[in-house]
Amino acid sequence: MSISETAKRNRDELFLDQKSTLKVTDPELMEVFDNFAFDEVISYGNIDKKTRMMVILSSLIASQTLSEYKVMLNGALNVGVTPIEVKEIVYQSIPYVGFAKTVDFIHATNEILESRGIELPLEGQSTTSPETRFEKGLEVQKEIFGDIIDNMYEAAPENQIHIQKHLSANCFGDYYTRKGLDVKTRELLTFSIILTLGGCETQLKGHIMGNLNVGNEKETLLSTVTQLLPYIGYPRTLNAITCLNELIPE
Repeated sequence: MSISETAKRNRDELFLDQKSTLKVTDPELMEVFDNFAFDEVISYGNIDKKTRMMVILSSLIASQTLSEYKVMLNGALNVGVTPIEVKEIVYQSIPYVGFAKTVDFIHATNEILESRGIELPLEGQSTTSPETRFEKGLEVQKEIFGDIIDNMYEAAPENQIHIQKHLSANCFGDYYTRKGLDVKTRELLTFSIILTLGGCETQLKGHIMGNLNVGNEKETLLSTVTQLLPYIGYPRTLNAITCLNELIPE
């Protein structure tokens, strides 16, 4: 087996002929992986290369695969993902995987950006204040999920209503309202993060519907799952497809 011309071209576009040590130590494995990830998988779907790289980065954060994240981050920057977009991808992951699992990725991102001569901090992207974050977050929640948000508030027991308020003010008010990425892209990243985490099928189904509501149709979601397959494996891929087919039958 050899690496196909398509796989080589797509890989070189990302990594600018960077030499992989695994091609020396594990050549057969890298032939299989490169042909699959950079030829067969890339050929499927309707998402462009920038979006593909963004969902892969968000998935790698959820997988806690820092070494591969660094490699793919350089590739993403090489094909036009901007420093602000990169930072927003990392920030968007925080309410879903937690700050503790994100902090190493923040530091790695900063190191790579600075190595490229990019001055930090980047321009601020926040659009809310402590006084407006709840109201603005609730507004975004309802834009994505509709009347279900009111139902969630009404159904929440008194000793749990604070969690609903935290979702509105923090998850949505602090993060979804930021500039740098639009809501449609943020919701696709969230879908990528949750399907990669695994064991969150209830939340995954909620965000499948959220994606539909903001304009990410089933083809886009299937394309995203397919692009993540080489990095997350078949079980989580098939679980995500099961959820998709349950909510959006063929």
